[in-house]
Amino acid sequence: MRPVRRNVSPAGDYNPYASARPDLISRIGKYCSYCERPMLANLAVEHIQPKGLPAYAALEYTWHNFLLGCINCNSTKKDKDVVLSAHLLPDRDNTAYAYDYTPDGKVAPSAQATALGLYNKAFRTLRLTGLHKRICKALDENGKQVAVDRVSQRIEIWGQAEEAKADLANNDTDILRKYIAKLARESGFFSIWMTVFANDIDMRQRLIDSFPGTRESGCFDPVTTQPVTPSPNHDKLADGGKL
Repeated sequence: MRPVRRNVSPAGDYNPYASARPDLISRIGKYCSYCERPMLANLAVEHIQPKGLPAYAALEYTWHNFLLGCINCNSTKKDKDVVLSAHLLPDRDNTAYAYDYTPDGKVAPSAQATALGLYNKAFRTLRLTGLHKRICKALDENGKQVAVDRVSQRIEIWGQAEEAKADLANNDTDILRKYIAKLARESGFFSIWMTVFANDIDMRQRLIDSFPGTRESGCFDPVTTQPVTPSPNHDKLADGGKL
């Protein structure tokens, strides 16, 4: 889950709230803030604390309550109560440190988060958006599996990242590195690319710079690219910096 910084609102409150979408995309990119999928057509302004609950009705038009969400994460999250202190969230915690990604498409609370006693907070966020769910298999007319859900899409992107890494091992050029960073930006799933290129600091620097709002979060060391914890929470968001 890519940590991001929205920074202060460029236009105060947004009424209707959907009008914040272009500014959010400019600040944090065209990606679901939870599953990291890239999309434009079905990417919605997502209320962290749901506008449908009376306790949060006053936050309907408030910039610091907005992220971006895909239809799957949004429909799973719905009007579930989000107690900020009980979840790890990408705009205020270092979610890059909180989760591990594996080639089989799974995302799970990291060993580091677990050691810090934050397993339950990390898992609540996965459950909130359905990211703990198993793969949903679908085959095309030739019997080949098609990436139709978030798990299978993570598997697919992992393969692309590994292929790019192998290409780089055979022909390490600045042009190829620029191309890989561009491919990652278009493909999304930042955390997978960062995991596959865990031992390539230069490539990780390029990835951090390719995804809007990531470098600005302050959640990665500017020299080593390792996660900085707790999150600096530059915007002083409520219950931020838990990790």
